[in-house]
Order: sequence, then structure tokens, then C-alpha cells
Amino acid sequence: MAKTYIESLLGEREKIVLVSRQHWFTLASAIFVEIVLILIFFAATIVAALSYPPFAPLISAIGFVLLLLPVATMTIDILNWSNRQFIITNRRVIQISGIFNKNVIDSNLEKVNDVKMEQSAIGRMFGYGNIEILTASELGVNLFKRIDEPIRFKTAMLNAKERIDREEFSDEAESMVGNIPAMISQLDDLRQKGVLTEDEFQLKKRELLSKL
Repeated sequence: MAKTYIESLLGEREKIVLVSRQHWFTLASAIFVEIVLILIFFAATIVAALSYPPFAPLISAIGFVLLLLPVATMTIDILNWSNRQFIITNRRVIQISGIFNKNVIDSNLEKVNDVKMEQSAIGRMFGYGNIEILTASELGVNLFKRIDEPIRFKTAMLNAKERIDREEFSDEAESMVGNIPAMISQLDDLRQKGVLTEDEFQLKKRELLSKL
């Protein structure tokens, strides 16, 4: 089965946690002018055609052409909105934009230092806000404006980062546990060479065994 564009960006064992977009307010504000122009051109065409019946075909043709302009720009705005996505995976945060030419920005969760969320009173009422990700990468700051359900997005991202931190801690702990027998063996060699006394060897041995 063919992969989607998002799936093609995923690495091995990387899974999508959440996919979000900008709030529909962003789309509504972008296409408001186009909708008004469509209504004006449509109404003006009907009135002009009824007022001058002999020229009705010509007026209708002109009105149709004028209608195409706001319809075309509205279509582009809708496609831009639908193709701008914010994805959280178990490894990173991905921002995708562009209809045909794609622009992809990644923020590795391991390098995320802080997450800032801003919501106005209206944003809290309708469920949108800004998410600002502060990272240790070259990008520094990654800002998602008017994102839908920002609290859910922030929570999902922090939970994914916490899981990564737990995995790293677990790997370090397993590595340390695996090295303890070797460390005890090295201490025993030092004891046999007289570098450590029997008491010092037993003390260090107990300290290492307590970490198992």
C-alpha cells in the first residue's frame, strides 16, 4: 500500500502520536474577503443581467470570469491550510507546509528545552493558541501559531519527551548493571596486586552490588 507523505518522513520504529492543524479561525479569516467578493460579484451579475436583458449573456460571462478570481484564491487558501500540519511522533515534532513544494521543519524531542503556550481569552473559548518550542538546535525557536487544541498538543509532546527520557535512563541503568561484574573483577585484580586491602575491596564490592 502506498505511503502518505507523512509516513514517508518517518524513520525506523518511529510512530505518529498526534497530527494537528491550525484552528479553523485561521482559515476563516483568510477566506473571509474572498467569500464577500464572491457574494458581491454574484449579486452584481444577477442585478446587471436583469436590468439589461439584451446584454445578459455578456454580463453573465464577465461576472463568471470575475467570480473565478476570488474562487481561485480561496481554493489556494484552503489548500495551504489543509497542507499545513503539525505532527508529534515518539521521536520529534514535525511541521509541514506547502501544497506542491513541501517545507519540513523538525524539532528533536531530545533537544527540546522548554515549551511555551499562549492563549488569549478568545483562544480559550474556541480552543486555539500559540505553541513555542525552545530547543538546543540551530533553529532555537519553533513557533506554531493558532494551533488547534494547544493544551492537548503540548501535553502529547511533553509525554512523548518523557518517554524518551525514561528509555535513555533505562538504557544507562542497564549498561551500568552490565558493567558491575567487570568492575568487581578489576577491583579483585587490584586487591591481588596489593593496591587495595581486603577491607577496601569488600567495601567497594558491596557498593557496586547494591546498585544491582
